[in-house]
Amino acid sequence: MQNKQREVAQLEEKEVKKDIVNRLRTIKGHIQGIEKMIEEDKECEDILLQITAVKSSVDRVGQLIIENHSKECLLKDNISSDEIDKVLKTILKFMK
Repeated sequence: MQNKQREVAQLEEKEVKKDIVNRLRTIKGHIQGIEKMIEEDKECEDILLQITAVKSSVDRVGQLIIENHSKECLLKDNISSDEIDKVLKTILKFMK
């Protein structure tokens, strides 16, 4: 049963990694767009709207990484309480 769970987790991890890379490429494109908007003296409101979108996208990438990391760590055999504490500390650091 645990082997099957690991296989499913590995497939999910590959999909999540692909999604994260795509999101990061999109974020990079948005940042380049913001840079161009600033160079072209676009309206402050428009620039800030794009920055808000980038911030939201970066937060979502962080959430995906935390979720994937947590699943990966918590599905280990014989996970120690120290490892669980480390996962929880990582989550809490991200949430600040």
